[in-house]
Amino acid sequence: MERMLVVIFDNEKKAYEGAAALRELERDGGIAVYAGAVMVKNADGTTSVKQVDDLDPIGTLVGTSVGGVIGLLAGPVGMAIGAAAGLTLGAFADIADLRVGDDFVEDVAQSLTPNKVAVIAEIDEGWTAPVDARMEALGGVVSRRGLAEVRDERREAQIAAMKADLAQLKEELAKANTERKAKLQARVDYLQASIEQQQKKAQQRWDAFLARRKANRAAFQENAAAAGRALRELAKTPPV
Repeated sequence: MERMLVVIFDNEKKAYEGAAALRELERDGGIAVYAGAVMVKNADGTTSVKQVDDLDPIGTLVGTSVGGVIGLLAGPVGMAIGAAAGLTLGAFADIADLRVGDDFVEDVAQSLTPNKVAVIAEIDEGWTAPVDARMEALGGVVSRRGLAEVRDERREAQIAAMKADLAQLKEELAKANTERKAKLQARVDYLQASIEQQQKKAQQRWDAFLARRKANRAAFQENAAAAGRALRELAKTPPV
């Protein structure tokens, strides 16, 4: 199951060990890690992203659930950019792909107190015990939430509002005098083109999400199958 995972540690050293442990679990075939980051809550209340591990080739977490969670945890003015090269506040401003409830983010925010460090990751896991055992052994406090399969609701709401404006403009156009018709027609054409562009972008984002999920699931299943084969072969190996 695809989940948002947040593990809170007392210091950066343990957090980095936790992030490394997730990758080790992935190599063992137990989970798949799609995107992740290490985020520090500074003493002054600001937040810093110290490490990014993202499948996106530009490595910015743009348009991912992880980026959305970070954006909400940081707040509009709370982001102090850390050591992760290339990151900007804008990378976390788009929370359209956030697929967990606000209550989950609020619970994490209450636990992420000053000087605490969070490992935030989007993962696929068959069961929770392996991750819990490794994180708790490092002193981490684990929170997770299943990811909802939803489209970009914010963009859809924006398109709906634009369509309402377009309908009103068309009504005005039908009643306008000759002098005003040209101006209204230009606005209608512009708004229609904008709607089509937004719809195209929305479809592209959704198609990209489905393709990424399909590829990630295939990789996860392949890893799990490989791990299963290795265990079966190990079981056949006679003791030395």
